[in-house]
Amino acid sequence: MKIGILTLPLNTNYGGILQAYALQTVLERLGHEAYLIEMRRRKLRMPIWKAPFAYAKRIFRNIRGQRWPIFYEQKLNVEMPIIRQHTDKFISKYLKRKVYGNFSDIKETDYDAIIVGSDQIFRAAFLHKDIVHSYLDFAVGWNIKRIAYAASFGTKEWEYSKKQTIECGKLIKLFNAVSVREASGIILCSKYFGIKAEHVLDPTLLLDRVDYVELFKATNTPRSQGNLLCYILDKTIEKNCIINEIAKGLNLIPFNVKSESDLVSDPLVKRIQPPIEQWLRGFYDAEYVVTDSFHACVFSILFKKPFIVIANERRGLARIMSLLTVFGLEDRLVLQGKHGVNLSGIDYDKVYQKLQVLREESRCFLKVNLSNTEQK
Repeated sequence: MKIGILTLPLNTNYGGILQAYALQTVLERLGHEAYLIEMRRRKLRMPIWKAPFAYAKRIFRNIRGQRWPIFYEQKLNVEMPIIRQHTDKFISKYLKRKVYGNFSDIKETDYDAIIVGSDQIFRAAFLHKDIVHSYLDFAVGWNIKRIAYAASFGTKEWEYSKKQTIECGKLIKLFNAVSVREASGIILCSKYFGIKAEHVLDPTLLLDRVDYVELFKATNTPRSQGNLLCYILDKTIEKNCIINEIAKGLNLIPFNVKSESDLVSDPLVKRIQPPIEQWLRGFYDAEYVVTDSFHACVFSILFKKPFIVIANERRGLARIMSLLTVFGLEDRLVLQGKHGVNLSGIDYDKVYQKLQVLREESRCFLKVNLSNTEQK
């Protein structure tokens, strides 16, 4: 079966890229031909009507010493390919893609099935008016299979407008099967769409640790410069204090696998994202992991590393809570403002017993819903 995978646009997000890689790999191992559906990248442009206000605001920011680029769009158009150079290399090497100019360019004959997911593909706050594409608005009337696999709303709160709820509710009822990544997603689907969704694993958890080890071994990725992996998306003084506490308590050397800065005002060399293979190697080499990232929790589990995750509500806490609860790891969560860090190890024999069961159930969801020849 020829399958299209629709997920969030790939950029420099390690978790986002690896979940797409994992889902494509799993589908291929099931005997299918899978392609990532991707829209052609366009250069950023400032709307003419907005330019006077935006440029004036940026000039004012610079006067106040904030060093914000006045010609922000032009700067990013030049620098983003450099920032993405390593992640783009991984995408080009490992992900099979079909690139379109617009969603309207996708044809019914291109695919036998389209799988929506994973990651926060159902998050309205990310996609705004384009959220209807996540529900395959461009494929209405097509004789194909529509499946949502581990799709995520990202939060337990409902972010859709009344109009979006009605439109997406009609579209999702055309799906052959719907599964979500978080337990809260089941509640949201039932309450706002009136449908029953299944709870499945993030695609990255469907592959074994050895699958990821082979990726960094294939590139002879050098050993990490420490043994306390600190993958922090949003740095704060509090998080730095926690890292220092753990480093001292366990006598470990902190290291990070992330660009030194994400600020567009900082030098370009500080904003280049390291290779995905180096990020994966970081979990392999770590003796302990500190993070505020969902997928860093996932890979800590895959590599059987003790870890803590610092609550990051701005990016969505529901997905992290759901993951921890499934594996009985709620005690690994550190709420902001709370003191006391869990330095203990994790009984990964118990965790992996649960993981093996959930893997089989999640793979079964794909097998059953792709093998059924009946389409809508």
